[in-house]
Amino acid sequence: MSTPAHRVRHILVGLLVVLLIAGSTQARPVGITGDEAEGGTDVAKTGCTCHSGNAIAPDDSVTVMIADVPYNFEAGQVYAVKIEIIGGPEIGGTASAGFSLRVSDGSLSAGSGYEEMVQNGDDGTTLTHTEAGNNPTDRAWMITWTAPVTGSGDVTFWLAGNSVNGDGSPTGDSWNRLSFSLGEGMDSGSTRTIFAGNGDVAPPAAEGGHVDLHHMGAPFRAHWLGLLGFGAVVAVILFCGFFLRYGFSRHYEGRSNLVRLRMKHLRRGDQL
Repeated sequence: MSTPAHRVRHILVGLLVVLLIAGSTQARPVGITGDEAEGGTDVAKTGCTCHSGNAIAPDDSVTVMIADVPYNFEAGQVYAVKIEIIGGPEIGGTASAGFSLRVSDGSLSAGSGYEEMVQNGDDGTTLTHTEAGNNPTDRAWMITWTAPVTGSGDVTFWLAGNSVNGDGSPTGDSWNRLSFSLGEGMDSGSTRTIFAGNGDVAPPAAEGGHVDLHHMGAPFRAHWLGLLGFGAVVAVILFCGFFLRYGFSRHYEGRSNLVRLRMKHLRRGDQL
């Protein structure tokens, strides 16, 4: 039979276990810094499971994306990219979104104007939001990545992002993650957007009642080349028209006169 002291000890242990479990499922408004993780694994690689409610799988209705990513990186070059989260619950409450980013090489830092919204912790290969940066109205952050030295090989990026309703509870929150590799090589200046999700992303709105040619898939140079090609076709058609009118028609007239002359001679021969 247990004594009162044993019962008290059991109750205290039970309370401690409950507190630990509760603490492990609470969101971190200050972001995931350094090697801080959930369940002993890196959040950037495994996802934001504390924001999943009853589900531990990523939700494709939340689109996690990185924009302005080069096709290849050049050693030591600094690249400004944009992390954005689209979808999930409506923005409201004390927070709207968060992210955890890790790279296998190079160093990460906050983009210009986002120094108070993004932090590294003690590890330059990781990046996350701060408490001041967990409620952006556009669920987006500007960051920079400094490429490693020559000969480093491919660099892998891992990104996990959550979209939250800001009520302080994981219920109703959703998350998603992506990963990709970036090879070393010549940077042409072209960029791309890499995302994970169902792709339900709204196109950019037209400005001033018109749509930019670049958004229509027609770069400025290609637009003018198209106009020049159209003009060349019109010029060829006009040239052919004039050539037919003032070239072949004269020869046709000459042939007609020759035929008339021969017929006239034939008639005179019949009358002899």
